[in-house]
Amino acid sequence: MKILAAILSGDPPRGRALTFLLLVIFISLAFAPLLFHGSESLNVAAKICYFVVLAASYDLLLGYTGIVSFAHTMFFGIGGYGAGLALYGLGPSWSSILIGTAAALVFAIVLALIVGLFSLRVRAIFFAMITLAVASAFSILASQLSAVTGGEDGRNFRLPEALRPGFHLHVGPFTINGRIIAYYLIFFAALILFLLMLRIVNSPFGRVLQAIRDNEFRAEALGYRTVVYRSIGNCLAAAAAALAGVLCALWLRYTGPAVTLSFDIMLDILLMVVIGGMGTLYGAVIGAAIFVLAETYLQNVMAMISHATAGLPVLPLVFDPDRWLLWLGVLFVLSVYFFPFGIVGRLRAHR
Repeated sequence: MKILAAILSGDPPRGRALTFLLLVIFISLAFAPLLFHGSESLNVAAKICYFVVLAASYDLLLGYTGIVSFAHTMFFGIGGYGAGLALYGLGPSWSSILIGTAAALVFAIVLALIVGLFSLRVRAIFFAMITLAVASAFSILASQLSAVTGGEDGRNFRLPEALRPGFHLHVGPFTINGRIIAYYLIFFAALILFLLMLRIVNSPFGRVLQAIRDNEFRAEALGYRTVVYRSIGNCLAAAAAALAGVLCALWLRYTGPAVTLSFDIMLDILLMVVIGGMGTLYGAVIGAAIFVLAETYLQNVMAMISHATAGLPVLPLVFDPDRWLLWLGVLFVLSVYFFPFGIVGRLRAHR
């Protein structure tokens, strides 16, 4: 138990229901290639992994620091383009991944520092508008520089041989292909990044961020330079988002504005954080899992219900698969209404 407490930085889930739910998600992701068959299931599991990192990094910014930013997908895109363009230009090697990841991290941190130092002194709503403008400019720039980024079409690239679907590794009676190796690379990278962020928010630095979030004037009166702390928090969140973008690019073997820079992704991670519970990090895990599963399988479930109620009036039209976005919105409205502090907040309050 002491080892587990140390791994979780002294911040366990607290509550049997929450612990059970997180354990189910962890086991499902850890053994996804064995529990679920087919490429679609593995794609969903990998998407949950890197969206957990992205949502947790945004929760570090919004839930723990109190910063409302609309530029988080910009850093996600920087990571995706950094790894993708390095693999595209330098060839499919591990050194290309390292060079692209390092360049993306440096660029994301420097850009986050510049944006933070110039913008965090203003009121929250103005900072949100500035980040929105910067993110929009970056998205337009990525689309216009087609000679480098591929424009709207993006870039396809090859991975190192060990991560390709055609690669097979024989371990005793088992045969592991490159796609499964790539999945576990993403899974363990996401797990390590999540635990690092959990450590950050439970450190003295994280406590100062929460104090600034709760009462900025009092924290400043106690001697803390709030702009410095918030700028560092902004840089850490940007770095984590960039690494999530690298994981996304490695799994998709593609990078482009539609999968990394779209404002729809910004809304998605905002919903993940709010539904799971702001200021918990565990909420990012639950929110990402629920959102990705609903986005992937809700249309199929509605098609089954519509087919099963074919002989009844109205119901087949209500559950028509083409209306899945409407029902997705209804589900999120209900979740926010019944879980105002997120699922994690409700489960902890129930405890």
